[in-house]
Amino acid sequence: MQSYVIEERKLTYLDQGTGPVLVLGHSYLWDSKMWQPQIEALSQHYRCIVPELWAHGQADIAPEKTRTLRDYADDVIALLDHLNIDNFSLIGLSVGGMWGAELAIKVPQRVTALVLMDTFLGYEPEVLHAKYFAMLNTIIEHQAIPDAIIDSVVPLFFRHQAEQYTPELVDGFRQYLASLKGDKAVAIAQVGKMVFGRRDTFDDIAQLKAPTLILSGMEDNPRPPLEAQLMHDEIKDSEYILIPEAGHISNLEQPEFVIKQLEAFLAKHIAR
Repeated sequence: MQSYVIEERKLTYLDQGTGPVLVLGHSYLWDSKMWQPQIEALSQHYRCIVPELWAHGQADIAPEKTRTLRDYADDVIALLDHLNIDNFSLIGLSVGGMWGAELAIKVPQRVTALVLMDTFLGYEPEVLHAKYFAMLNTIIEHQAIPDAIIDSVVPLFFRHQAEQYTPELVDGFRQYLASLKGDKAVAIAQVGKMVFGRRDTFDDIAQLKAPTLILSGMEDNPRPPLEAQLMHDEIKDSEYILIPEAGHISNLEQPEFVIKQLEAFLAKHIAR
């Protein structure tokens, strides 16, 4: 794991493989290790860079200047400039797709291809916004994630009855949430407010000119396939594929299926 310093804060990132650059954005409450199955396959032909969200993985808490996902997109652009990377493709899952789209809107000439997975570029619906902010405020107050919130949050990330199919994945995520304490829990909750208080990017969606692949788990609860369909309808040069037997973290529930779709899409749009 490497790091790039912004305002005395370490932005950590994985940098693996050689070839055309892929920038991968992970989900909220996860980190760069989320992409491990895909990195193992894609890094055989591509240079895979996975920046970690502030307060996630080994990254420090967010610097003062970073208050929105658009700000975080600027942080990733600064990282890519530091690495002398001009052109790249973006693969973002959940919040990774949200800031990834913001980045693609900021520097469209640098983005070769775009993959949006289990994400939505509109604002958070009002009812969900209130629900999530109440949870985040509770986490900040307790400086930990109470068991009741863990019980509510964990099922959101996986397919129905995921404990039967991927018990180690579900249990590992539950244990991670329970381990978050003190300043770390508070910092992650503050990043959550950036995620769920994001702007409505649909206003600018027409600016996404790169070939786009939209992937959605068929059983994704927080970001249902209907949202993916709405994005597909709005993004002119886009493909839309449903991932069977998968929820929100579809790349870990169906890693081989996702790898196959990514490899096929990238082969069509990136010269190696």
